[in-house]
Amino acid sequence: MTARIAITDELPWLTSTRDTLHAAMQGDRVGAAVLIQIAPGSGGDWLARWCAAAVFCTAPTAGAPCGRCVECRRVENNEHPDLALVSPLEDSKEIKVDQVRALAQDLALTSHGGRRKVVILTPAERLNRNAANALLKTLEEPPGDALLMLVTGEPSRLPITVQSRCTRITAPAPDRAELARWLAARGGSVADWTAALSLYGGRPLDVLDLDPVALAGLQRDTHRVLDEGLRGSLDPVETAEAWARDDVALRIAAIESWVQSRAEDWARGRARLDARALFETAEDLREARGWLDTPINKPLALERILWRVAAIGGARRR
Repeated sequence: MTARIAITDELPWLTSTRDTLHAAMQGDRVGAAVLIQIAPGSGGDWLARWCAAAVFCTAPTAGAPCGRCVECRRVENNEHPDLALVSPLEDSKEIKVDQVRALAQDLALTSHGGRRKVVILTPAERLNRNAANALLKTLEEPPGDALLMLVTGEPSRLPITVQSRCTRITAPAPDRAELARWLAARGGSVADWTAALSLYGGRPLDVLDLDPVALAGLQRDTHRVLDEGLRGSLDPVETAEAWARDDVALRIAAIESWVQSRAEDWARGRARLDARALFETAEDLREARGWLDTPINKPLALERILWRVAAIGGARRR
């Protein structure tokens, strides 16, 4: 779950994107739909809510939403009558056609406040085929002056026909050092947040409510065990059993960060490692992302990965 932050907060890595989008909205250059392409956990939902608040705010400052008026508070609390939020339902991983049809019916009605209606659809890549086709009809014939904002980290999963009817706004990948400093300003150390970001793929809002010290400790423990494994002291069976009782997704992420570091060492000639085992381990880790949410025997799957890790140091031992 991505942490919620206030619309008045500053996300410095999104300042340029936000200002560009806001200027385009004020100049009526975005049309009926905007496709916000942004890495997951980097603030795409926040950016869309900020833009919605900018539309409805009754006391803007330099065009920015005040965050205090009734309209802003309604947007903040997801209670604004002219703001529709479309996401996968709790019991589903998809945005379904019935949700999009209900949205179309709502957009056909007159707005409550006499202003334009705003839709935030996130993550847009979760639209199933029928839902995407239904949305396409709305995009082809947008009702009134409604503004649809589609937030996605995987635009390639959206039909080209949907993409082509949206104004595309692409947020650049944020610098992790900048993210770590922003997180540290809210509490904790830069070093701990850097470790936390490496476990969560550089997604600052996904780690915002977590304990960076605990995450950094898990990463250090994982790296220590794997470094010992390069010297031949890793017990894949015992280690897999222990790690399977933890958050397996975080352990997989920590192993991935370790493998990436060892790959850099190998590429720069800083360590003699078995390159084949190194890249086979990386491939196993990519596959592991697919079984994390399945009932697979996780200790056995982790053991397979750890046997690969044990083989990485083979060249050094030889």
